[in-house]
This record gives sequence, C-alpha cells and structure tokens, in this order.
Amino acid sequence: MKHLLCVFFAVCLVSCGGNKELKTEEKVFVVNIVPEEKKLQEYLRYHRQVWPEVEAGFRKAGYRKIVLYRYQYLLVMKIEVPVGADLGQMGKTAEAYSPRCAEWNRLMAGYQVGVPGTAQGETWVEAVPFYEFRKE
Repeated sequence: MKHLLCVFFAVCLVSCGGNKELKTEEKVFVVNIVPEEKKLQEYLRYHRQVWPEVEAGFRKAGYRKIVLYRYQYLLVMKIEVPVGADLGQMGKTAEAYSPRCAEWNRLMAGYQVGVPGTAQGETWVEAVPFYEFRKE
C-alpha cells in the first residue's frame, strides 16, 4: 500500500505540476515570390509536401505552429513561438537538424524576393502589428 501511494503521489506531481503550458506569441513575416507563374506553381507544389526533415527541424527548434498564406505573389507567414524566443537561433537549430533542411532553405531562397522597401538580398521581413480588436 505504501508503494502504491508513492506511485500515486509521483503521478500527481507529474500530471498536475509538471505539465505547465508554455506561453507563446505570434509573429508575422512577408515575402514575395519571383513574379513568374511557373516559379509560383513550383513553390506551391513544394509546400504541398514539405520534406519530413524540414518539419522535424521546426519541431526540434521549438516552433509551435507555422501557417503560410498567399495573395498572388505575396506570401504571409504566421509563426507561433515561445515568448521571447530568439528567432535567429531557432532558425539555425532548425536548419542544423538535417542537411536536407539547409538544402530546402537554399532551394526556397531561389523563389523568394523581398517586398518593396527591403534591402538588396533581404527576403522575409517581419510585419509589425499596429491594430488589434479583442472582444472583452
């Protein structure tokens, strides 16, 4: 009976106290695809079957969620990450997971160009929120 109580107590500790939900935040980024229909269709085709190593790299790096949206050649990426996460380090961790991750990034870079106002060679840039409505 004493052993059973110890096991029960340990299970309670793990399930009650050790399962705290990590606080996350959303970030939004934008980029354009090279304005050629063939390039756009290739890019979309790749994203219908993202390589498993790439998604495993995202998990390893700590990304909680990644969603891509599109309007013509404009792409919007919304990510959910732990609050205060170092996005540069997360990207390096994801890419280092497998050589296929670095290969994917090099391949995708050939389709991406910066939005107006970005520096030469700059692609994904963060879109900063300026308005939010919340039902209280």
